[in-house]
Amino acid sequence: MIVQTEGSSIAQGGKWLAMGHEQLPRDTVVEVAVSALSVADSPRVAGEDPEHIQALAVAQAELPPILVHHSTMRVIDGVHRLRVAKLRGDEYIAARFFSGDEKDAFVLAVKSNITHGLPLSLADRKAAAARIIGSHPQWSDRMIASVVGLAARTVGEIRRHDTRGTVQLQSRIGQDGRVRPINAAGGRILAAQLIADTPGLSLREIARAAGISPETARDVRNRLSRGEDPVPGRRTVRKTEPADKPGSRRVEPAPGPVPSRHSRESRAAVIERLKADPALRFTETGRTLLRLLHVHMIKAEEWENVADNIPPHCGGIIASLARECALMWKEFADLVEHNLADIA
Repeated sequence: MIVQTEGSSIAQGGKWLAMGHEQLPRDTVVEVAVSALSVADSPRVAGEDPEHIQALAVAQAELPPILVHHSTMRVIDGVHRLRVAKLRGDEYIAARFFSGDEKDAFVLAVKSNITHGLPLSLADRKAAAARIIGSHPQWSDRMIASVVGLAARTVGEIRRHDTRGTVQLQSRIGQDGRVRPINAAGGRILAAQLIADTPGLSLREIARAAGISPETARDVRNRLSRGEDPVPGRRTVRKTEPADKPGSRRVEPAPGPVPSRHSRESRAAVIERLKADPALRFTETGRTLLRLLHVHMIKAEEWENVADNIPPHCGGIIASLARECALMWKEFADLVEHNLADIA
């Protein structure tokens, strides 16, 4: 279906109909007067590419319809095609209409120019990310990254350096449409209180009340059952433990080199020393242990890169498996220390 339009009227079959553009289905192609269109507010910082315009004009092929913002008649996607139409002397150009607000129109303009046509430059994408952070502060870094074609870490850096006073929010909308807290500590603490006060609540009920995911609620419950703090990595004062039984001998773990997550070089050096230990090198269990330890020697940046590229639909499963693996390592560490105590 193709209809012609000038301003807010639509001509079909030689008759002008008083019909707003928003009443047209999204897939309806209309013939819009070239003179009625605006090309302002493009995500291309440097403007159009003359060489690309010439290449499209020389091809002489029928170009796909452009996308136009209904209320402003601004071209959202297809400025180069509009330039070609003017170069050819065309009076009308095929178009589809978008009826959202201007902020969403800009987001659509960016996303459209990422998926097809002449790609936006890196500078264009970073500038677009900064603008979308301002217009859609509730969107997560990963959500914005999927629109502008950048890594989520890059969007996070842009957000941290934003000096326009972005509104501070307690939660953001993720790429999967779910709302998550920016700082999960508060949600975890609230979940812990709910579990203590109302043990019969389901994980979904706890998650909904605390503003966290069911996976996080499960982790909080598991931590509480093990006597751990509901917030990972938080330093807390441990409760006083009962005195040792008379005659018992308490053995503290050896204060060996236990590097932090930020000192990969120190961990790598420890493992290299372990590799040289014949007691480990020349036994099957020793070699298995060294292989397992070596897996964790990748850099922090590599871990972050892996996390940034996990598909959203399986992120929850992978996070849950990672926590289970961490728990197994902790249980293994406890077993090793227990064996040391028996030997002592």
